[in-house]
Amino acid sequence: MKAIRDLGMFAAAMALASIVSAPEVRTDWDKHVVFERFHTYSWGRARTSNPLWEPRIEEVVDKELSGKGWHKVQDGGDAVVMAAGAARNLQEYQTFYDGMGGWRWGGFGETTTTVQNYRVGTLVLDVYTANDKRLIWRGTASDTLSDNPERNEKNLDKVVDKMFKKFPPKK
Repeated sequence: MKAIRDLGMFAAAMALASIVSAPEVRTDWDKHVVFERFHTYSWGRARTSNPLWEPRIEEVVDKELSGKGWHKVQDGGDAVVMAAGAARNLQEYQTFYDGMGGWRWGGFGETTTTVQNYRVGTLVLDVYTANDKRLIWRGTASDTLSDNPERNEKNLDKVVDKMFKKFPPKK
């Protein structure tokens, strides 16, 4: 009976891991903007809770924008790119019921609750018009972070690639 319960807890933990590890990526943009008139961009700032990630984010975004035909200039670009990144700790509680007849209120059996701790990182990328500083595009991504920085860098590449998949937006 204990082996079955342990197997059930393992299966539930794996299901949780697959749910929280799928990156959530969203984009939105000003539908009135003609993106074809933008060809250059400058960086405004990239801020993260870990300053080591600021140049990494800039490098990945630069690669994506370059692939879309946009050219980075030190100052005076058609658009300004800003990035904000943060990480937070979350907990997921999983309760398993082991008893006669399955779910029972006040019945026989054992209840086990486990706590799964994980870190979630969020990245927000904004593109503004340089002349009037109006937000024209936003991409957001949230994903579970690993203890392995190299894995997190690969995930950064994937989520930024996904963000810019349909960039620049077409009317």
